[in-house]
Amino acid sequence: MSDVKTEKFECVRDAMTIRGLYFHPQGQNLPIVIVSHGFMANYQTTRGYAKWFAEHGYAAFCFDFNGGGLMCKSDKDTTRMTIFTEEQDLKSVIAYASSLPETDESSVTLMGCSQGGVVSALTAADLQEQIARLILFYPALCIPDDARAGKMMFARFDPEHIPATFPCGPMRLGRDYAASVLKLDLIAEISRYTGDVLIVHGTDDKIVHPRYSQQAAEAYQNATLKLIPQGQHGFSKKHDRIALTYVEQFIA
Repeated sequence: MSDVKTEKFECVRDAMTIRGLYFHPQGQNLPIVIVSHGFMANYQTTRGYAKWFAEHGYAAFCFDFNGGGLMCKSDKDTTRMTIFTEEQDLKSVIAYASSLPETDESSVTLMGCSQGGVVSALTAADLQEQIARLILFYPALCIPDDARAGKMMFARFDPEHIPATFPCGPMRLGRDYAASVLKLDLIAEISRYTGDVLIVHGTDDKIVHPRYSQQAAEAYQNATLKLIPQGQHGFSKKHDRIALTYVEQFIA
């Protein structure tokens, strides 16, 4: 494993500033990995993964989505956030990471947790050959079904009359967060990606049922699904170690 340097970074999407951390060893032509956090979270929840990748020779980035959570360091209007605005954020980070002189823009891995997994999967489907591989931890592929049911995490609403804004626990969301996915066939959309995919999901996940990951694994052309017995949504340290052994095998 290599000595790792840690730097803050910023990039811009539609006049909004995205902020995050960049971990990297010494060297040139470093493969890139970008790790995306989940709903209402921030890059502190993914920095451990980014550092792990840097210790394995990657230029590794974690960042806060614009409006992605209450404690985010990026611009904070949560009522404008959707999975599609987050996709645009991720594409901006990819462009920034690929522009650095020490990185290899031909080797980009996307990794995402929960909603960040959905965003990473959508981005991979859009960019196709630009993305070398895709890693999804408990991806929140239930989002469209939850919106159609009017039950998204802590939020409750009439899906036929979604209010302009609505509370979701301590965070306020905008109508587009739900409305933009009501007609989305998410499994069909993400499975357009033809590269290698690793999906890791806990069998005891009460927020996103593992059947969604099973459906995705069947729909992808080149997917490996690993189920962690008793794993929940957001892995414990024990289950994290198991998940990273699967990642190590996958990137090898």
